[in-house]
Amino acid sequence: MGIIRKTKSLATVLSLFEGKEEATSAVSLIAFLKKEMNKTTVYRILDRLEQEGIIHSFNGKDGLKWYAKCNDTCSSNHHLDKHPHFQCTECNKVECLSVEISIPAIKNHKIDATDILLTGQCEVCSA
Repeated sequence: MGIIRKTKSLATVLSLFEGKEEATSAVSLIAFLKKEMNKTTVYRILDRLEQEGIIHSFNGKDGLKWYAKCNDTCSSNHHLDKHPHFQCTECNKVECLSVEISIPAIKNHKIDATDILLTGQCEVCSA
């Protein structure tokens, strides 16, 4: 499914994800775009891009919501997406990991979503 109507605001937000491997927090996006649009507009666009399967979101180590451009590690059903994310405790960089994760079935339970976050030092900070 593609974007039906591409507004200037949507194009601006979308351009921030183009060619970027790292995730970005909603707080950072709002701060960066504060002169161009209000936070409600940013959140509305992020929700729309996520519904379209262009980006996905997850919670970081401080409870902040992070967004990343979808790639081959993403499933078509974001709420069932099982790829993990890594957040550096030194530089705060967040990235999607293309590591296979198996979520076990739990008897008498239906799993609706997964959110897997690994924390530690990234390659640069641990050097």
